[in-house]
Amino acid sequence: MELGLQDRAVMVSSIGCSVFGYYYWRMGNIGAAHGRAPAVATAVNRIIPGAVVVAYQGDGDLAAIGFNCAMQAANRGERMATFMVNNCTYGMTGGQMSPTTLIGQRTLTSPLGRSAASEGYPLHVAEIIDQLQAPVYIARCSVADTPRILQTKKIVRKALELQRDGKGYVYVEVLSPCPTVMGMDSLAAARYVTEQMEKIFPLGLFRDTSDQAAPRPPAAAPLSLPELFAKSDERDFPPPKPDPSYTERRMIFSGAGGQGILVLGLSVVEAGAFAHRFVTWYPTYGPEQRGGSVSCSLVVGGQPVGAPNVEHPDILVCMTRPMLAQFLPTVKPGGLVFCDSLILDKDAPTRNDVRMISVPATELATANGSNRAANTVMLSALLHTNATGLPEEAILHACDDALRKKPKLIEQNRRIFEAGRAWCRENLKA
Repeated sequence: MELGLQDRAVMVSSIGCSVFGYYYWRMGNIGAAHGRAPAVATAVNRIIPGAVVVAYQGDGDLAAIGFNCAMQAANRGERMATFMVNNCTYGMTGGQMSPTTLIGQRTLTSPLGRSAASEGYPLHVAEIIDQLQAPVYIARCSVADTPRILQTKKIVRKALELQRDGKGYVYVEVLSPCPTVMGMDSLAAARYVTEQMEKIFPLGLFRDTSDQAAPRPPAAAPLSLPELFAKSDERDFPPPKPDPSYTERRMIFSGAGGQGILVLGLSVVEAGAFAHRFVTWYPTYGPEQRGGSVSCSLVVGGQPVGAPNVEHPDILVCMTRPMLAQFLPTVKPGGLVFCDSLILDKDAPTRNDVRMISVPATELATANGSNRAANTVMLSALLHTNATGLPEEAILHACDDALRKKPKLIEQNRRIFEAGRAWCRENLKA
């Protein structure tokens, strides 16, 4: 209030003693996941240019699970002030040993005292941050007695002034007693801070380059979704148009890495985009570049898509037996299931309340020059049965567009697509 920053200030607090911070601070407050206050504070800075952002954390929160998050924010020189309250223990959750617990200090999880041989040494966060180039102000202070509290107030004020002026990253560590967890009365706990903690964590100003630091400009306003999509893809997709007459299709395409499953999904989604539909797509795959299970979920609708996840697809494409076993039970009754003929033998799972369509995708692709283009045959089957409800010109456009970076393959891919269409005309009902 003294600095008149309430309307600009946002306090981000993580799990721990600061979890009730919104009761005490008359400013904007955001609760972050354990250790993630610096990440949330970074997001606030990027979204609200000119905000005065403060991250308030405990030693267990910042120096343990949130350590890397804090270090990266400091290394980037984010426009925020980080206050770490260091009482050498996990005070909020019962008094377990924290990264700053002193050697010999007893806690719930170190009842015999912390041992350097088994638990290592206390972590000196201020000294570590002082090794980074970006921070402009680093200090350690205490609230163990009145003179120290007055000095801490000056340091806190300086930290907030630097944020008001946009000078960059500030770190302030505050040594604080925790009588309840320490098992001491308030006077004994305060003496523990001054006589024990300050020996290991000396008070002082580690860095102040704020006079030389130029104000960091606020981050630019975030892009709107249309602007973001326009920058992320060089292609010019037409805007979607609401069409209540078009029935939303929820689909899962699945198989193994190397079969073009993701490309097949993108082709259908892009065909929907070319046809002015609302679309979503996201992949699921393991660490394998080839051979591991892979799938993608996609939705094509005549109205904005509410939820992009697909739990019960209307259309399922399966190129491997494991994927058929996994996804066949999830298909809606009356749905369509397209399978490569190679995986459908007498032991293959089946259902009577869906239409099972066997397509010799791998066989046709191989016979026409590429065993890796079975996905293109499946695309022709989707078009022939009108499963997606998308116009032929949009699907053909997307089929060619999928190979825009490999134009030499477009002609071969079209030939395989037409071979698939010819087989469908002879063997499948539309």
